Amino acid sequence: MKKDKMKEMRGFTLIELMIAVAIAGILVAVGYPAYQGVIQESYRKTAQSDLMAFAAAMERHHTGGFTYEGAASGGSDTGTPTIFNNWSPASESASDKRYTLTIQAASATDYEIKATPVSGTSQASDGIILYYSDGRKAWDENNSGSIDSSEYCWSC
Repeated sequence: MKKDKMKEMRGFTLIELMIAVAIAGILVAVGYPAYQGVIQESYRKTAQSDLMAFAAAMERHHTGGFTYEGAASGGSDTGTPTIFNNWSPASESASDKRYTLTIQAASATDYEIKATPVSGTSQASDGIILYYSDGRKAWDENNSGSIDSSEYCWSC
């Protein structure tokens, strides 16, 4: 009678459980870096969108005075913008920023705006993103600190 009772008991052995945990660990080890890459790309695309909205704000500023000058803090031509948020994602609070938005150069006829990854975030090694008043776009994809001729696009 004792044998019949043992046969009725069903369950997982320790070996089966360890194999299931090992398989789950392998799936997580493979999937997590891919997930992080998707998240990083998502924040980069958001920064690009915010740069386009920033560019529209620069154009509105130009319409008011026929110059891009004076769009930064204190009426300056470079630095923190006063006409747009100085962080991205602009839809979130400044404490959650992944990029810092700045005006690199502004004159009466043209400008250059920049999104710099914030250190200590997942974007820290992503490279700067630039937008120019003539419509050129650049992304320092290799994070070298300078824009190579092949990096004048956002989807390189």
